[in-house]
Amino acid sequence: MGTKLRVIPDCQHPGVPPPKVGSTLTEMRRAAATCKACDLWRTAIQTVFGEGRPGAVIMLVGEQPGDAEDRAGRPFVGPAGKLLDEALARAGINRNEVYVTNVVKHFKWSAAERGKRRIHKKPRDSEIAACRPWLDAELSAVRPRVLACLGATAAQSLLGKDFRVTQRRGREVPSPLAPHVVATVHPSSVLRARDDDSRRRQMEEFVRDLRYIGKLAKRAAA
Repeated sequence: MGTKLRVIPDCQHPGVPPPKVGSTLTEMRRAAATCKACDLWRTAIQTVFGEGRPGAVIMLVGEQPGDAEDRAGRPFVGPAGKLLDEALARAGINRNEVYVTNVVKHFKWSAAERGKRRIHKKPRDSEIAACRPWLDAELSAVRPRVLACLGATAAQSLLGKDFRVTQRRGREVPSPLAPHVVATVHPSSVLRARDDDSRRRQMEEFVRDLRYIGKLAKRAAA
C-alpha cells in the first residue's frame, strides 16, 4: 500500500479531514479514524474503513458495519461477513483479492429493549452523504474494474434513489463509477430468511450473482 495514488474527492463536509491528493489507502484509513462529519461517531466504537489492496479488480460495497465490525474495526467479519466469505468461496472468488467497504463507516444502532444487544438501524441520507467523500476516495484509489453493490442502501446511494435491487440484481448497470457495475442483495438478507429452505434458495441466488461478478472480473482482467 505504499504506492501513492491520486485521490480527488468530489465533495467535502465539515468535520471531515478530506483525503488529500496522493493519499494511500493506509493514510485514508488513518484520517477517517477521526471523522466527525455526522453524529454516528458519538455512539460507535470506531470508524470501520474498507479493507483490501489497491488495484483489486472487484470492490464490494455494503451498507454499514455491524456490531462485530464496530468492535473489530474491520468490515464484514460478523455473521453476514462469514456468509459472504462462504458465498465468495463457492463462487470461486478469493476474498483476499477483493476490496470490501461500506457506504457508511460507523455503526448506527439502538439499544435492545432487553439485554445489552445493539440493534442495527438504517442510516439516514445525511449520514450516507457525510461518508461519501471516503467512498469516493476509495473508488479513486482502488479503481476497481467491477463494482458490486450489496443491498438496497449501497445500490441507491451509488446508482440513484429509484434503483431497485429486486428488479435489476445480477445484471450490469451503466455507470461512470467502474467499467462493470452490478447490484445484488446484502448477505444479511440471506441470514434473515424465514426458514432453512428459503435460506438455501436465497444463498444459491446470491452465489449465482457472485459467480457472474467473478466472470466479469476475469473478463476485465484478461
